[in-house]
Amino acid sequence: MLNFSLKKRLTIKDVVLGFLRLIRWPNLLIIAVTQYMARIFLVGPTQDWRSILGESTIFFISLSTVLIAAAGYIINDYFDIKIDLINKPDRVIIGRYLKRRVAMGAHQVLSFVGCLLGLWVGKWIFLISVLSVTLLWFYASYFKKRPFIGNLIVSLLTALSLLILAVYYPQNRNLVLLYALFAFGITMIREIIKDMEDVRGDVSHGCRTLPIIWGIPRTKLFLYLLIGLFIPSLFAAAHWLNNPRLGWMFVGLALLISWLVYRLVYADTKREFGALSSLCKIITLVGMVSMIWIVF
Repeated sequence: MLNFSLKKRLTIKDVVLGFLRLIRWPNLLIIAVTQYMARIFLVGPTQDWRSILGESTIFFISLSTVLIAAAGYIINDYFDIKIDLINKPDRVIIGRYLKRRVAMGAHQVLSFVGCLLGLWVGKWIFLISVLSVTLLWFYASYFKKRPFIGNLIVSLLTALSLLILAVYYPQNRNLVLLYALFAFGITMIREIIKDMEDVRGDVSHGCRTLPIIWGIPRTKLFLYLLIGLFIPSLFAAAHWLNNPRLGWMFVGLALLISWLVYRLVYADTKREFGALSSLCKIITLVGMVSMIWIVF
């Protein structure tokens, strides 16, 4: 039943565009840009940005991360076809533009090459790469349907895209770790909001996410608690690093997150939760761009 649309004649263009949508190429581009920005503005030295752009190490770290992330998007969609046909039917790629076995093969190749590139950089990068591939597999196949643990894994994987730089580069490690904490926290908030957005499809396929077992009101209360812990932790870290610009930057982010909380209070429909998810993306983008501001 899932392969019904493969019966029509697909062009190479259809398959290529379908594959690019499957691996979420804009998200992959954001990952690569974020890592390069962190390497230039957080690790530094910033004035050597031209040589950093041509540095082979950050290139291979970034390429490894992007390939593993692409493999993660594929395996996630592979296991979520039935749920996605309810939550977002227009975005289903596997079974429509790519056969299931082709998608699985692409996942394996991308994961293998990503880990191989990590090994080329160093043993610790390789171990993080293998850990990421393993977590992505178990998340997509099992933990995504479990309460909170799935949200935790995605948040950790997002933070790992910056933590991997802190592992390899000793310079300004605490600053990189702070941005990894920010990535972890805002991703956790967004993932729980997405669970509230997708509750209809999730409940019909036996998922046990927080909104399903607790209901929307209690899940919102849990989010308020998380945000109440998240914002003070950022200010505490900024104070510890003795960086006034970081403090002002977090004031701006706190205002955006306050607006998010205000809209969350009144959100009740799939569309409203989708808008909140998009707002989380904007907050993430502002945080990424702030890397430039705290340096100059």
